[in-house]
Amino acid sequence: MKLLAVLAAGACLLSAEPLTKAERDAAVAQLQRTAKLFKNSVKGLTPEQWKFKQAADRWSAAEVAEHITLSEDTIFGASQNALKTPAKPHAADAAQKDAMILKAVPERNQKVQAPEVLRPTNKWPDPKAMLKEFDTRRKRNINYIRTTQDDLRAHFVPHPVLGPMDGYQWILLLSAHSERHTNQILEVKADSKFPKK
Repeated sequence: MKLLAVLAAGACLLSAEPLTKAERDAAVAQLQRTAKLFKNSVKGLTPEQWKFKQAADRWSAAEVAEHITLSEDTIFGASQNALKTPAKPHAADAAQKDAMILKAVPERNQKVQAPEVLRPTNKWPDPKAMLKEFDTRRKRNINYIRTTQDDLRAHFVPHPVLGPMDGYQWILLLSAHSERHTNQILEVKADSKFPKK
């Protein structure tokens, strides 16, 4: 019986397919691009600008930036949770769903309530500490995509709005999510009451 289990596990390992070079390159480029957009959006903000809110029920640039940073681990974790599910055939429409995630998620015409775990609580003492943590997490996620041999395309977990997504699509979502909230920071900065330097 043990021999059968070992052989079955070996067969699963042999059938796993790593990401293609094109998939790796695309995800790395997205993650690098959106990291740069985010960091540029908060660069040089004064303490008053950092904490400015458009309204009492809206997030400041500081709170949005914390949400982006917290999401690095949470959304990456979903891609890893997908790997714990049984392997399925790769989705035939994977490329179309990839493109939809990258296009639709950054758009802010539909608001979504953040889960409790991703709501800001002033976790980091200052912007510098928070951005350092973002860099650490984003670099780790980029390195994972560059080097992983996991078959991210064969394992799925559902997203509450986007439906079933494979592990690779959760990585794309991570990038698109940070772009979505970078756009939110830009909205805060464009407010007519945003403090001048």
